[in-house]
Amino acid sequence: MLLAVYKTAKKAGMYLYVAKKDDFSAVPEALMSQFGRPQLVMMLPLSKREALGGVDKSKLIDAINDKGFYLQMPPKEENLLEVHRESLGLDSKPSQA
Repeated sequence: MLLAVYKTAKKAGMYLYVAKKDDFSAVPEALMSQFGRPQLVMMLPLSKREALGGVDKSKLIDAINDKGFYLQMPPKEENLLEVHRESLGLDSKPSQA
């Protein structure tokens, strides 16, 4: 299986995988409008890849077979202030007094 992988300029780390290059017919219009203009990153041969960075290969294949596309969301950003407060033994969020 050969997939086309696209990125968006709107959000770093967000990728859209489709079964055919430049064929977004399976992608809902609302998603395409939020995704913006897709920029081709690569053509990805799944048969030659054991692992994919940050993507569960079986979930990707299932989504492509079921829906015709897969949307990879960026990893959740860590709130550094909350991490720092916890390292000091404080509640992660300051109380509202």
